[in-house]
Amino acid sequence: MEDYFKLFVDETSFYNRIVLGTVLPERVCDPLPHFLQTWVRNYIGGTLVYFVSGFLWCFYIYYLKHNVYVPKDAIPSTKAMLLQICVATKAMPWYVSLPTLSEYMVENGWTKCFSRINDIGWLAYLVYLIVYLVIVEFGIYWMHRELHDIKPLYKYLHATHHIYNKENTLSPFAGLAFHPLDGILQALPHVVALFLVPMHFTTHIVLLFLEGIWTANIHDCIHGKLWPVMGAGYHTIHHTTYRHNYGHYTIWMDWMFGTLRDPTDDEPKKM
Repeated sequence: MEDYFKLFVDETSFYNRIVLGTVLPERVCDPLPHFLQTWVRNYIGGTLVYFVSGFLWCFYIYYLKHNVYVPKDAIPSTKAMLLQICVATKAMPWYVSLPTLSEYMVENGWTKCFSRINDIGWLAYLVYLIVYLVIVEFGIYWMHRELHDIKPLYKYLHATHHIYNKENTLSPFAGLAFHPLDGILQALPHVVALFLVPMHFTTHIVLLFLEGIWTANIHDCIHGKLWPVMGAGYHTIHHTTYRHNYGHYTIWMDWMFGTLRDPTDDEPKKM
């Protein structure tokens, strides 16, 4: 069994070497404890995901597709985006502590993670992945909803994110502009799910970092109209009403629990 857990350590060590080896000299990286190497790797990776996805998406919708997706008067100011970047970068060291901790728990055999898909087969992998995503969807919905409903949580944590409450203040950079504890709480279902259902370790890590890209996308105010995806059109309503569309990837939880509001209902009716 210890040999199997070593597969996880070998895998994280491989990721550490790839990332750290490209930005830091070996004499700096090698003496660091494995846990700290993992945190530094996650910090570099999380920061790159945030800035690359944010800048590319802003460049596309505000410059290349100027006035196509977002009207000129709805483009957020540079000042607003810089504020969002400042909030997100201050929180980033704390955000990446969660995947670092989850990797530590996986390496020590505390979770139900498995290392290789061949260990269980592709069918079981897909079934477990679906169950994992349902748990994450359910968990994030209720975590997000309670961050609104429990007044101290909203006042001291979630309100930091909801100062961006109009189309001309929301941007892809707002996706990670949270109080650090708020961001950790909303990502926590990803880790809790590891104790409830067998999950492929690498897929878990990839999904955590895809959160950065997804959150950039749902803050661009562009309604993609791809049912049942909880896209930016739905999430913009959340930022303006505060009482609807708490969901994450899909509309299912809001539909089930009566908090769904469709963007098409707010569109002007054609005569």
